[in-house]
Amino acid sequence: MVGVPTWFRELNRDTVSDPALHEILQLADVVSPWSVGRYSSPKEVTEREQPTWARDVAWCAERKLDFLPVMFPGFSWFNMNGGKFDQIPRLKGQFLWSQFVAAKRAGAGMIYVAMFDEVDEGTAIFKCVNDVPVGGPNRFVTYEGLPSDFYLRLCGQGAWMLRGELPVTEVVPKK
Repeated sequence: MVGVPTWFRELNRDTVSDPALHEILQLADVVSPWSVGRYSSPKEVTEREQPTWARDVAWCAERKLDFLPVMFPGFSWFNMNGGKFDQIPRLKGQFLWSQFVAAKRAGAGMIYVAMFDEVDEGTAIFKCVNDVPVGGPNRFVTYEGLPSDFYLRLCGQGAWMLRGELPVTEVVPKK
């Protein structure tokens, strides 16, 4: 597996413009473009990421490579470097779910969820409480009152949808 920048296929934006990258990718089995922070709303996922992933899936299929898109539940660099707090809101799971839907519609057969335990970046999906410590220099994104295992369950449901065991729907599953 090779982790690559988001626009690896086009060799632009966050990717070096060197065709040798495509030669290197031919040595891999799986290509996984990093997309954390590249989009910030369900609308951007649908309008921009889904078409990009569909073209990436096709490009990889032509080269007999598997495609592993990276998705994330939300994001905040507030504790890392003082960036905007809750920079990419979770929207009670809608943001992450929109990525599962986009991956499925783009033809992806697998996904990678970033990250299991990165509370400092607001991307954690492991069990967390909503009653976070206050005071001091740090602030933590909560699960917006959702159950502590909500994102773990949502990822499980996303996997079922990806495998065709659940219908594709824009509505975030309740349970």
